[in-house]
Amino acid sequence: MSDVFQFDAVARVGAGTSASRAVRREGGIPAIIYGAGKEPQQLTLLHNDVLKHLEHEAVYSHVLEVVIDGKKEKAVLKGLQRHPSKPRILHMDFQRVSAKDKLRVHVPLHFVNAESAVGVKKGGVVTHSQVDVEVTCLPKDLPEFIEIDLLALDVGESIHLSEIKLPKGVNINALAQGHDHDLPVVSVTAIRGGVAEDEDEGEVGGSDSGESE
Repeated sequence: MSDVFQFDAVARVGAGTSASRAVRREGGIPAIIYGAGKEPQQLTLLHNDVLKHLEHEAVYSHVLEVVIDGKKEKAVLKGLQRHPSKPRILHMDFQRVSAKDKLRVHVPLHFVNAESAVGVKKGGVVTHSQVDVEVTCLPKDLPEFIEIDLLALDVGESIHLSEIKLPKGVNINALAQGHDHDLPVVSVTAIRGGVAEDEDEGEVGGSDSGESE
């Protein structure tokens, strides 16, 4: 998968809305790379190549290699702007990586043993409150994903941020902000009449015209 983590780019001089539109018209993606004490640099990437890379979840939480006119830079993907209705990438932000500096990166959460969870076997349903989490760590400690085991989770129980088993050297940023930020990540909810108890069931006997959005 090494080629998945390599983004080929060319440096460009123009910046601003008009320059970005010109890049897109030619089948490219305007981008910027910044950080590590260096000047920001405007880039152009090939749209079709980028789309292939983005099919792999690991790209979003991995140290990437951005090759700019043949010169390699280590970076992470910090921003991605998509078209609201078309399968197009409008802009990308890369942050350069220094081996000595910690990163703030969103890492995907992988939930395992959902079908075997205690609460699911009792008829409950798994509800996800978060699908990723922002962490701080050195580049060498950056996990591709964080696994959460649901096997022991019973009906009415939740797993909070503070209960996630983290790899060595990795910290969840929200937890540094106090107990109020120790939010639930995943829960098992009881089912009542075919509807999860925490869902809004609406008014009994309501008219058909009042559909929820």
